[in-house]
Order: sequence, then structure tokens, then C-alpha cells
Amino acid sequence: MNSISSGKDGFWSRVRAALGRGDEGADATGRKMLPPQRIDEELRKGWNEAAEHKVSLCVLALEMDLYAEYFAAYGAEAVEESLTTLEAAINAVLPRHGDLCVRGEQAGFVIVLPDMPRLMARELTSRIAVAVRRQGLAHRGSHAGHVTLSMGLCVVNPQGPLDRSVLSGATEAVEKAQRRGIGRLEIVDYRGMDEKRAKAA
Repeated sequence: MNSISSGKDGFWSRVRAALGRGDEGADATGRKMLPPQRIDEELRKGWNEAAEHKVSLCVLALEMDLYAEYFAAYGAEAVEESLTTLEAAINAVLPRHGDLCVRGEQAGFVIVLPDMPRLMARELTSRIAVAVRRQGLAHRGSHAGHVTLSMGLCVVNPQGPLDRSVLSGATEAVEKAQRRGIGRLEIVDYRGMDEKRAKAA
């Protein structure tokens, strides 16, 4: 963590530019994967599962608010400890055995949720916010006084090969949430757009 950046110049732009292949934690040769590769693998598995069963797919992007201010106030070691704490807290409230919060390179996380209705995914974001608040992680650079996460939720009906625009939709939604404040949720639902395009064709 030698550089500090956020938003489009930070973690999410690197994810979109560097998506790779692999499986959880290690690739086919046993080498440890980079965070974008782990995210891509979770996305691929979730997409394929949802497409096979003809169900919706929710992708939830989360990012620590005011990361640069937190880094400046507490330093790299505290940042790492806090992100590890947040990852554990998020994973503890995920409702299903196969659900996984995947840590990103900087201050972000991604959760891929196949066959989870939009309303249930929205309720999950509320449980995550409560879990984060309960950690009591001080953040003197935030007017909230403690660490918060902004979240972006994207919903699609997967068809055909993997379309990574669902991840872009989620990351753009979390960026929009952060532009509006802290601890916010923004939702984009691509299913209505797909129906409109199908009717137009």
C-alpha cells in the first residue's frame, strides 16, 4: 500500500483493467492468485450457476469510505488489520455456505450471489452495515467517527458467456454511492434493460 487513491483512479479501475483467471486462492499451477483473478473466478462461477438454473445474479461491490483519510490517520498496518476485520465480519453474516466475500487489492470487496433475489440482497447489505458498525473501528477522518462501507449492487439475468458488465455495474454503483456520501447503497438492475432491448428487437 505505497500509493493512496480511490474511486475511478483506485482499486475498482484496476479490477476492471486486470481481470484474470484462476480459482479461489490459487491457479491451476498452484500459484497464489491476485485479487482481480479471485474476483473474476467467483464472478465466472456465479454467472455460470445462475445461467444454468435460469435465475438472477446479484453482484455486490463494497468499499471502505474515506480510505485515503484512514490511511493518512492510522497507517498501513492499521489499514490491513481493519480490512481483515471487515472481511471476517462480512463473511460471518453471509447467509449461504457457498457465499464468499473476496478481498480486493486496496479497500474493496466483492460478493457474487447467484440465485439471490434483489430484495434479499438488499437485506443482506443492511446486515453487513450493522456488522461493520459493531466492529467499532474508529475513523477520525470521517464525520461518522467510525469506519463505514459504501455498497453497489448490480442485478442481472445471466445468459450465454460471462459478461463482466455486471461487475462494472456494481463498481460504478459503489462509486456513485460514495459521491453521494458515506455508508450508502446504490442499486442498478440490468434486468429491465434486457427486457426493453428484447422488445425493441
